[in-house]
Amino acid sequence: MSRHEIAIDIAEESDLWQRFDDMEERVRRAVTASVAVAALRHAPGAELSVVLTDDEAIRAINAQWRSLDKPTNVLSFPQAEGKAIARTPMLGDIILAYETIEREAEEAERPFADHLTHLVVHGLLHIFGYDHLTDAEAEAMEALEIRILATLGIENPYAGAPLLREAS
Repeated sequence: MSRHEIAIDIAEESDLWQRFDDMEERVRRAVTASVAVAALRHAPGAELSVVLTDDEAIRAINAQWRSLDKPTNVLSFPQAEGKAIARTPMLGDIILAYETIEREAEEAERPFADHLTHLVVHGLLHIFGYDHLTDAEAEAMEALEIRILATLGIENPYAGAPLLREAS
């Protein structure tokens, strides 16, 4: 690992994720592309935790930390706020729920792998302070996601309907 790469610890907390063969490689490619395209500044040797879980577990986390007692596709927990994220050795946690991602991918008629990649990009951008609370923030974040995903050969996920703005 070079000093410019982010070390990624992937924890598979649900057996559902075993259905997906190249998931770890997809996660790593999504992080690498996000860092490159968005010029995300981070400390040398920075670490990121990615937790692959299920709807039941993410629902509990969502209820505890966001007071929303329902499952969601992705949650992000940065270890530092604002520009301090560029100096912290541990960037934070991205938590992904298999069933919600699978359902959303089917509803949008998109490959599961593409939707997963999009959610990793989305979650990482949240770690680095991007948000979609206002229309202007959402437009900027979505445009950046589209650019990142294009480098990975993934079509614009917002061409049909904005899944993430509503779910996050």
